[in-house]
Amino acid sequence: MKIRNATIDDLKIITEVERECFPPEEAASENDFRERLKLYGDHFWLLFDGDRLVSFVDGFATDERDLTDRMYEDASMHDEYGAWQMIFGVNTIPEYRKRGCAALLISKAIKDADDQGRDGLVLTCKKELIPYYSGFGFVNEGVTLKSVHGGVTWYQMRLTFKPV
Repeated sequence: MKIRNATIDDLKIITEVERECFPPEEAASENDFRERLKLYGDHFWLLFDGDRLVSFVDGFATDERDLTDRMYEDASMHDEYGAWQMIFGVNTIPEYRKRGCAALLISKAIKDADDQGRDGLVLTCKKELIPYYSGFGFVNEGVTLKSVHGGVTWYQMRLTFKPV
């Protein structure tokens, strides 16, 4: 298994994995990923088994404290020097789930955000995933009204490195 950051050349395979992992109303489009990769490919963590992309985590940096739906749609909101690393998606293809793939990438994203001097990371998840992310140190901040994409109830979770 190998971890690396993404380039625009990864557009097709990232889009394919996203479609395998999320229902259409929640999945980012190829165009969304194109814009994201152009502006913050270094904030995509990809896990390969040989030549096959099996998992990825992506998101951008910002000074805004809360994850909003607008962030998914507007890659230009990325601020390379932002205090918070947002996590937009944690994707692992079905046949590689429960093997620690996502955990490797989440841990790498956490380490990179800490090494970059950020205040921490923020993500949203469905209720059943709260215990999983809590295991990495994320704290549940409750239901968010700032992200309602896909018509789903999302819980905002935050991992803080230093008091803010």
